[in-house]
This record gives sequence, structure tokens and C-alpha cells, in this order.
Amino acid sequence: MCEQDESVPCPRGGLCFADGCRRVDYVLVYHCKRRHSQSRHSIISNGNLPSLSPTPSRRNTQPELAEVELEAGLASGPGEGEKALIREEFERGLQEEGLEIERDKEVLRFTRLHVPWSVLSREAELLKIKVPTKRVSFTRSTHDSQNPSVTLRREYIRVKKHILYIPQMLHEEWANYGVFFKYQPADLIRKYFGEKIGLYFAWLGVYTQLLIPASAMGIVVFLYGWLTVDTNVPSQEMCDERLNFTMCPLCDRVCDYWQLSSMCSTARASYLFDNHATVAFAIFMSLWAAVFLEHWKRRQRCLQHRWDLTDMEEEEVGTLFTTTHNLPIASESLTWKDRLPGYCVNVSSILLMVGVTFSAVFGVILYRIIVFAVMSMNPDHEAKANVRVTVTTTAVIINLLVVLVLDEIYGAVAVWITELEIPRTEAAFEEHLILKAFLLKSMNAFAPVFYVAFFKGRFAGRPGDYVYVFKDFRMEECAPAGCLIEVCIQLGMIMLGKQLIQNNVFEIAIPKLKKMYRTYKEEKEGGEKKKSKDPNRPRHRWDLDYELEPYEGLSPEYMEMIIQYGFVTLFVASFPLAPVFALLNNVIEIRLDAAKFVTEIRRPDAVRAKEIGIWYNILSGISKFAVITNAFVISFTSEFIPRMVYQYLYSDTGTMHGFTDHTLAYFNTSNFKPGTAPNSTRFDRELRICRYKDYRDPPWSPESYQLSKQYWSVLAARLAFVIFFQNLAMFLSMLVAWLIPDVPRSLKERVKREKVLLLDLLLSEEAEKQRQHSQRPATNCLGSAESSLMCNVSSVTSMENYCLFFNSLCICALIISSCSQGSWLA
Repeated sequence: MCEQDESVPCPRGGLCFADGCRRVDYVLVYHCKRRHSQSRHSIISNGNLPSLSPTPSRRNTQPELAEVELEAGLASGPGEGEKALIREEFERGLQEEGLEIERDKEVLRFTRLHVPWSVLSREAELLKIKVPTKRVSFTRSTHDSQNPSVTLRREYIRVKKHILYIPQMLHEEWANYGVFFKYQPADLIRKYFGEKIGLYFAWLGVYTQLLIPASAMGIVVFLYGWLTVDTNVPSQEMCDERLNFTMCPLCDRVCDYWQLSSMCSTARASYLFDNHATVAFAIFMSLWAAVFLEHWKRRQRCLQHRWDLTDMEEEEVGTLFTTTHNLPIASESLTWKDRLPGYCVNVSSILLMVGVTFSAVFGVILYRIIVFAVMSMNPDHEAKANVRVTVTTTAVIINLLVVLVLDEIYGAVAVWITELEIPRTEAAFEEHLILKAFLLKSMNAFAPVFYVAFFKGRFAGRPGDYVYVFKDFRMEECAPAGCLIEVCIQLGMIMLGKQLIQNNVFEIAIPKLKKMYRTYKEEKEGGEKKKSKDPNRPRHRWDLDYELEPYEGLSPEYMEMIIQYGFVTLFVASFPLAPVFALLNNVIEIRLDAAKFVTEIRRPDAVRAKEIGIWYNILSGISKFAVITNAFVISFTSEFIPRMVYQYLYSDTGTMHGFTDHTLAYFNTSNFKPGTAPNSTRFDRELRICRYKDYRDPPWSPESYQLSKQYWSVLAARLAFVIFFQNLAMFLSMLVAWLIPDVPRSLKERVKREKVLLLDLLLSEEAEKQRQHSQRPATNCLGSAESSLMCNVSSVTSMENYCLFFNSLCICALIISSCSQGSWLA
């Protein structure tokens, strides 16, 4: 029977040892070869008799599974024997630390662990977990209330019974799409999954919450463009057929001249995202990024105080790094010569992956060029009119598929090259892996967008002097309205495609397919595993939890959101609706991840963490880099700077009338190189002049086809705007960071009140001790031996009072010195 003050019997179907008293706190899972001499099912426990610990307790939570990958069915030999010795040594170490073990001997062996109350108390002291400073009794017994051990233990059991209902509460209040409009229960998440996972979902909640004002501003910018598109003069001029702008052919021989008015819809669509409000929105998003980082720091400080993480020591995890084969490596004994080959392979592998990404982008460029030339040969004029849209759409889809495939490959490559470094600890391994995976995956996701935004059309040349690929195919050009609309399409398709496919396929379909395949494989193999199981043995909770998917860490979750953050901030000047789609995705993502953590994967180990770690540095770096990219997008990709230069320097009326004609250069059709002019044309064969988008001198000028003065004026204005925008955005971001304190005022006041209460408590306890000493009966020194002894006792008592008073003064001084500026003393 269990002792009443120490244990309570397990409820029916509960998670307990064979004695029915001690709760199962943790479960280790081993795959090992079953020897025929062993019985099918046996239990070995270091505690079927009364516990070794005088005060055992139970954890009423779902036990955590730790799977140790040791292949079943391997031939018995030194390898299997060595693994058995490693397991025995590991379990022996657990017992020496005070843990209690109960084992099953099967092919799939569950080793259950119980952590006694004495071990919990010891580890709580080592971790410096805060406890109430005032003793509060939760029992009616006066005797129990005077016994702090019994009171604490009963309070502990009361709290653990409360934790029993946490999974149900999480399922109802968190892993439920019907409560998407509510805040996440951060404290419940932390209690059940630990601080590390709690911080991730708290960060995701802050990020999603702050996407609301960014989404609202993006919608305002889009509506402004939609409402004012009919008053935009450049769009009206491009759509006006009376102006009769005849453009030069888009390809050699098979392409005909074309009218600029055929690009009317593209020009109007481009203005929806390329207007005056876009610049203000880009500055707003720079400030938004700074506010987001500062707001998260404040939220993180509050959580650190609430979750007792303020005094957590920042010490590296001492677990030695192990390879994927679970082989520990004593990395401290390795020199730089031992690590040099790994570093060399590491650098060469990263360079190779960079080359693969650039090759993929170049392959899509070739696809666009070749398909555009082939489709331009179609005699159907309506099909020719839609060539640009068709090529752009199909190329974006190909880019998306390439990004998704390379994303998975780069994840595996990052793990491989990080293992070659042989980092000293698991924490160092995780940090190095995150950096490499982010470098490869971000480059993979953003490279196609960077090409369209900053390189497409820059090196295409001009009529009569085009740049060719493989001597036959002309480099592609931007549309007359600019490349911004193509950047918008590219960014939107890749962002939405990654979110939809990764959420619906990678996070929902693939785990279910894996579970179905594993079930099918187990049913098919059957054999020894089924024979090894006792048919009379009931299925415990750990058997059911083992069938769930293993926990793979938070890095994939963080990486998905960090890449999304890059899409939201890096090119937001070209796609103001990016925050809207990110917000819609995250509302679903939070509940999807919640359901996955609660119902679909094994409960992960509870890991204490003070902050989100290196992810904050990555966010800060993206925010700073976003200022630069948006400055260049506005300056060199959009038409904002050319419009401003024309209106204030070259317009006769100070308006935008004549802007389209100003941006189109002239070309004499007689200057085509042999074999490049159109073979047939619907236009007059006597056509002598066609137009193309560039700032160049006309053919009748002494310096024909050279860059004009307008080009250098626009270039100077663009560079000046880049410098101005970057400095303005950086200054405002630093101003926001300075104005918003890292620690909220309410938290400062709370900390001060806690220190005051602690001081009052210590002083009251010291005063009580002094009062008790002062009430002792006084004695006189009578000269006899007995009287002399009593006199000495009185002297000692006086000395004790003096020491107690001195100690109270020291405590006051220490607490006062720890308070900020002593403002509360007033």
C-alpha cells in the first residue's frame, strides 16, 4: 500500500508502475533484438518494494517518450552488445541520480522512469525555481500547516491534478479553429510543453497580431491605387490609341511591330501597386519592423518574469554533439587540423548549393526566352498578344516547384555539412544548422524575385544592338510599364504557393501518409514483433503515444515564419498585399500547429529557454536589409523616380502629360542588323521609326543611340533617393527603438513591489526572532559556578540579539542596493 502522505493510488488506466503508486514521468523506447531465452514479457523494477526515496511523488501528466534508434533484427555481435552496455550505463547513471526505473523486455522495450519528490526538490534548488515566500496552508490540519514539507507536497499534488486537465483545455481553447479570434493560452502552453515551445507560440502570436495594422495599411494603398487609376496620366497615355506609339519588335525575324496601347491592362494593373502611396507604405513598413522587434522584446521580458526565467543562467547545454548514428564525439580533443577537412567541405558545399540555386534561376530564364521566341512564331495574332502573360505565369509556376524541391534538399544538406564541423555541443550544432539552413533556404526563396526586381531588362541592350544568349536568343526585357508588376506576380505566387503547399501538403497530408505507411508496414511485417507481445497485456498510454509522429523540433516552424517575414518586409514596396496574405495564413497556421502538437505528435521534452535565441538576430538582420531592398525597388524597379524627375525638371506644364513620350526612345528601322528585322508586318512597310523604352539620343542626333542627359539625371535622382530613404528609415527605426523601452513600466513597478514585499517579510521575520529572544528571563551573575554559567548564557543571548540586528541591517542594505535608484523608498 502507498503511504497516504506520499502517494495516492493510480486511477483506473492511469500511468503508474506495477505497484500502483508511483506515477510514470518519462518513458524511454528501445528497439533491440529479442533473445529466445527471454520471456515474452517481464517487468524489472528498482522499486516494486517500498521506494528507495522517502518521499516519492507522482506526475499526473502524460509521460514523455524518448525513442532511441537501435535497429531491430541486427545480428547479435559486438555492435549490439556495445549498445546494450551503453544502455545499461545510461540507466545506471539515472539510478545514481535518484530516479526509479521499471523495464519491459520486448523487441520494442519501454523503460519507464519515476522522479521522486526528493529529486524534484534538489533539481528545483539547482535550477533556482522560485517558491512562495509566505507559508500558505491548503489543509485544515493544524499539524500539517506547521509542516512545510507536507504542505508543499500536498500543494504539489494539487497542482499536478490541475495539469491533468491541461491537454483537454489546450484542445478546447487552443487547437480549435473556432477560437481563432482569441488570444493563445501562453501559460498553459508553457506548462504542458515547456518554455521553449511556449516562447515560439508567444512570438508567433505577437507577429500575427502586429500584422493587422500592416495589412490594413496595405489594403489602403491598394484601394488608393484602384480608386485613382482612372486619373493617372501615364496609364491614360499608354491606353490612348490616338497617340499611335508603334513599338519595336520583341524578338528577331518572327515578331512584328506592335502598338503600345495593347499593354493598357498591364499599365493599369502596375499602377495599383506603383503609386505615390507605395513610398509612404515602404517607410511605414520599416517603422513597423522596428516596432515589431521592440514589442517582442517587451513581451519576452514580461514572459521571462512571469515564467521565472529572469535569473536563468545563460549556460550552454553540456550534452556532447552526436552524429545521426547516435555516436558521441569528444570534440574537445579535436584540433583545427582535425576540423579543417570538415570546414573545407562545408564551404565548398555551400558554394555548390549557391551555384545550384543560380543555375535553377538561369534555367528558368532560358525557359522564358526560348518559349517566348517559339510562341511568337504563332501566326495567330491573338495568341501573340498573350505571349508575355503566358510565359510569365508558367515561369513563376516552374520557379515555385523548383523552390519547394530545393527547399527540402537544402534542409538535408544543411544537416550534413553541419555534422562535418563536429560542433562541441548540441546547442552549438543547432545554432550552426539554423544559420546554414536559413542561408540556403532564403537564397532559394528570394533569388527568383531578386532577378526580376534588379536584373531583368538591365542587360538586354537596344534595337540593333541586343544582347544574345547562345547567339540566337535575345535577353528578355521588362514591359513598358516596368518590371514592378512582374515582381508582384513572382512574389505573390511564390509566397502563396509556399504557404498553401507547405501547410496543406507538408504539414497535413505527408504526416498522415507516413502514419498510414508505418501502420501498413507493421501489419505486413508482423512476425517477431507480434509474437513478442503478450496478448493479455493491456495497451497503455505509452503504447498509443508511440504510434504518434516523433517531434522534429521547432526549426521547421521558425524557418517557415522567418521566410514569410522576409516576403512581407523585403519586397513590400512591390506587393503591399503581402501582409494581408501573411495574416490570413498565420491565423490558420497557429491553430494547425496547435492541433499538431496536441494530437498528432509525441509530447516533446520540456526545455527551459530564456529567449528565442538566434532567430531574433535573423529577424533583426532581415529588417535592416529590407530597408535597402525597398529603397532599390522604389528607385530602380518602379516608375516613381522617373515620374518625379519628369514632372519637376522636364515637364512644360508641371504635370505628367507627355511622360510616356518622354520615356520612349526612337529607332530607325533601317538600322536593324541583317536578318533581325521582321519578316512580315501588318504595318506599313515604309515604317521608318519605332519606339522602345529607354533614355537614348534619337538616330538623327550626332551621338545617336547613346545614353541621353535625361538618363543621367534619372540615375542621379535614383541614387540620391536610395541614400535619402535608407538614412530616413534607419533614423526613424532607431528613434522608435529608443522611444520604446525594452522593459514595460508595469513590469518595473511589479518588480519593485516584489522587492518591497520581500524586504518586509525578511524584516518581520527578524523582528519576530528578536522579540522571542527578548522575552527570555533575565539572570544575574551571583558568582557561583551555576550563576556564572547562567550569566554566560545571558551574554550569549545579548550577543545573538546584536548579531540578528546586524544581519537585518545587512539584508536591508543588500535589498536597497538591488533596487533601481531607491525610488520606492520615498
